[in-house]
Amino acid sequence: MASPARAPRTLLFERVAEKLREAISAGILAPGDRLPSVRELALQERVSVSTVLQAYQLLEAQDLVSARPQSGHYVRLPARPAPAPEPATSRPSRRAAEPEVSDLVRRVYAAARDGRLVQLGAAVPSTKLLPSKPLNRLLAALAREVGEVGLEYDMPPGWPPLRQQLSRRSLSWGCALSADDFITTCGASEAVSLCLLAVTRPGDIVALESPAYYGTLRVVEALGLRALEIPTHPRDGIQLDALAEALRRHTVRAILVVTNFSNPLGTVMPDERKQELVELVRKAEVPLIEDDIYGDLHFGPLRPRAAKAWDKDGWVMLCGSFSKTLAPGWRVGWAAPGRFGEQVELLKFAQTVATPTLLQMAIAELLQAGGYDRHLRQLRRALSGQMGRMRETLSQSFPEGTRITRPDGGTLLWVQMPDGADALALHAEALERGIAIAPGPIFSATGTGYPSCIRINTGIPDDERIHAALRTLGDIAHQQVRRARAATLRRA
Repeated sequence: MASPARAPRTLLFERVAEKLREAISAGILAPGDRLPSVRELALQERVSVSTVLQAYQLLEAQDLVSARPQSGHYVRLPARPAPAPEPATSRPSRRAAEPEVSDLVRRVYAAARDGRLVQLGAAVPSTKLLPSKPLNRLLAALAREVGEVGLEYDMPPGWPPLRQQLSRRSLSWGCALSADDFITTCGASEAVSLCLLAVTRPGDIVALESPAYYGTLRVVEALGLRALEIPTHPRDGIQLDALAEALRRHTVRAILVVTNFSNPLGTVMPDERKQELVELVRKAEVPLIEDDIYGDLHFGPLRPRAAKAWDKDGWVMLCGSFSKTLAPGWRVGWAAPGRFGEQVELLKFAQTVATPTLLQMAIAELLQAGGYDRHLRQLRRALSGQMGRMRETLSQSFPEGTRITRPDGGTLLWVQMPDGADALALHAEALERGIAIAPGPIFSATGTGYPSCIRINTGIPDDERIHAALRTLGDIAHQQVRRARAATLRRA
């Protein structure tokens, strides 16, 4: 009679490896934890150094442990999933249309005012990242120092010391603008509105990026203009061949672009394309309104240049503000409108008379003392880290097939969900769960484009509450996609 087969004998190094494997599985040893040195573990387990080395080699082969030269052995970090791909170039309608976004804009703004919601919809940095205390101290000191002057109108073109500081900063934008080139405004929104008023009349066509910032679409709507949306790439920006074709097919009175870290895509036009864009508008003699409000929020070492840097004939009307970098509520912006400066200055007086004097003084003082640049360095580091971490959570949480932009600056991510996801329905359900987002249709002139897209604000410190909200959004998107696919199967 044959003797029963014996169970394979467990070798000593395998028993040591199994103990460590169980500790890792139980979470006693977490990813990234350093394991005992070879000699420490040998003494602890009363085995030879060679036995411990064999145990560690086995765990390495099983992808549980990694060795770092001159450092030791560590529990291996979990492999990160591949980042979500970027969206494709947009394909908007080739027809000029009067924007119809007012109702949706009103709903999004109402959510932005609700302090109970996790605010992932509004494109503003958290006040926690802004120098509120230094700014308040500076404002109080100036108010005492200047007295009645701070209460007076500062007639257009605006506070001379601030315009002088803007002139100096223009060198970092690739420009060499003088103080006389600038007109201060109540934020970039007024700057853009004034530029549009200066060069268009009701019924005119304005060419712009697609998707486009809904605030801009609302201005176009309010002025009675028609929006002609141009295909836009998430990296390179507005497609120049499509823009050139649009200029041939339509009588376009103005072109409106955000060349650096656009809203909502976060695109940065390469320098050569900016130069081509300026040459295109020069030949067509169509003014280019360039909104550079996000230009200072670059994550790389150098600030991207403005298209205005290549403007030799004054066709580029450059706009910006300190709302996204310093003090949203102060509403201090500016325009450098080139050959249209006189018209814009007169319109500024007619619209709002003046920009608040004391606030202009405070920003001029901060710029002159170097405080603004010190703040920007800290702000950019914080924003870069937040965007990277939030993008990773979105990639892990949303359904397969989701595409997400990869900006090199700014505070925005554009999320394109797979078929079956509904941005407006997601927006409504997210509000019920205490989360505010900006749904894709609000970024199209008709209010119906980009039905599976949402915009996420990354300008807020990303604590666990924020990441939990992102995972909740992903759960809702998963449910929508599953329901849509189930309905498709039933119809089949």
